[in-house]
Amino acid sequence: MALRHAVLAALLDGEYSGYQLTKVFDVGVANFWYAAPQQLYSELTRLEGEGLISGREVVQHGRPNKRVFTVTPAGFDELAAFAATPVRPLLLRDELAVKVHAVDVLDPAPVVAQLRERADQAAARLTLFERTLTRLRGDLDEESFLRHGERVGPYLSCLAGCRLERETRDWCLATARTLSERAARAGREIR
Repeated sequence: MALRHAVLAALLDGEYSGYQLTKVFDVGVANFWYAAPQQLYSELTRLEGEGLISGREVVQHGRPNKRVFTVTPAGFDELAAFAATPVRPLLLRDELAVKVHAVDVLDPAPVVAQLRERADQAAARLTLFERTLTRLRGDLDEESFLRHGERVGPYLSCLAGCRLERETRDWCLATARTLSERAARAGREIR
C-alpha cells in the first residue's frame, strides 16, 4: 500500500487542507498508517498533479489562505482498483521485539523501561481511539452503529487500532513483569 491510498481514504470524510489532514491522520488513520506532515503535503501535491484529488483555494480573513482537497472520480477509481488488489501479509519490524528476543544476554533494565514506556504510549493511543469510536457512533450503541451507521469503515479500522493498542499494552506490561521477576530471582532489582 502506498501513502496515496491512505490519503485518498482519509479524504473520503470531507474536504481537508494539508494541516487538517495531518490532524485526521493523527486521530483517524494513525492506527494503520503513519506519515509525517511533510510526507502528507508532498503526497497531496503528487495526487493533485495526477488528477486523483482536486484542490481549491479558500480565502481566509486575518489568516493566510489555504488549499483544501477532495477526491476526484479518478481518485475513487484508484481506491476501487486498490481495494481489488490482493493484500500482502502483515510484516512486522519492531526494534523493541528484537531487544526482547535478545534480552537473555543483555541487561534487562533498559528493555523493561522501554516496555513500560511503550505500554504507556499504547494506553494513551487506546484512550484516543476509544474517544474516536464514541464520537463516530454518536448516540448509537456499537451494534446499532455497525448495522445502520452511514460510514462504518473508519469505525472498523479504529476498532482494529484499539485491539492492537490493547494487545500491545498488555504484552508490554506482562513482558516487563516477567523480566523484572526473573531479574529479582537472580538478585538484580529493576525499578
